[in-house]
Amino acid sequence: MKKLLILFLLTTQFFFAQTGFEKGNDLYQKGKYEQAISEYESILATKQHSAELYFNLGNCYYKLNKVAPAIYNYEKALVLNPDDAEIANNLKFAQKLQIDEIKVVPQVGFSKMVHDFTSIFHYNTWAWISVGLATLFLLCFSGYYFSRLTFSKRVFFFGMFALLFLLLISVSSAISEKDHYEREKPAIVFAEIVLVKSEPQNASNTVFTLHEGTKVFVLEALDNWKKIQLTDGTEGWIEKTAIREVK
Repeated sequence: MKKLLILFLLTTQFFFAQTGFEKGNDLYQKGKYEQAISEYESILATKQHSAELYFNLGNCYYKLNKVAPAIYNYEKALVLNPDDAEIANNLKFAQKLQIDEIKVVPQVGFSKMVHDFTSIFHYNTWAWISVGLATLFLLCFSGYYFSRLTFSKRVFFFGMFALLFLLLISVSSAISEKDHYEREKPAIVFAEIVLVKSEPQNASNTVFTLHEGTKVFVLEALDNWKKIQLTDGTEGWIEKTAIREVK
């Protein structure tokens, strides 16, 4: 009886979420963006989220020229679906509304080469590749074990080593990407204008000024302050209420 009740509640919640999503889409098509936002956010209030939901929210805020919420929701959508070209494209359009133009300092050296390779796929994709390679390895092992021909045994033997090598690379890439994902803490500036300080206190010197929509990376937190880094490597302290973390 308890399991049936839980199933009923989950089904009901899913039904209302779908209804809210469809209502939001209908309101968006009619140009009623603020009402569409209310429908979409009512779904988020039920702890259900998806790349499509954040993408639609980003579109609504973009239509209303609300830079920070638009960029924030596009970034949230990309976290859930990092390979979606449409989300990435809309994010670029929204970023053109930013006031701040922060340069991106490119990585150099061996670490860049490693990251360029591991970032080809999401860590979940690397995990599935590892599963596929492990399956092929077991098939090769079975072929080697049961084969009676010398030539076939050699083929399966070398195939096992090749697959084992590729398996180690894919597992290492998955671990590396997962670690990078967990360490990276992007955030979006929501305050219209905010002063970034050299220390976590208002009396300290102002290092630079940021405006809404700018993407930063959180390095550490202390009381009501957060230490941030820009894409050009510049660092400073900002009040935590001025930003909203993407993940």
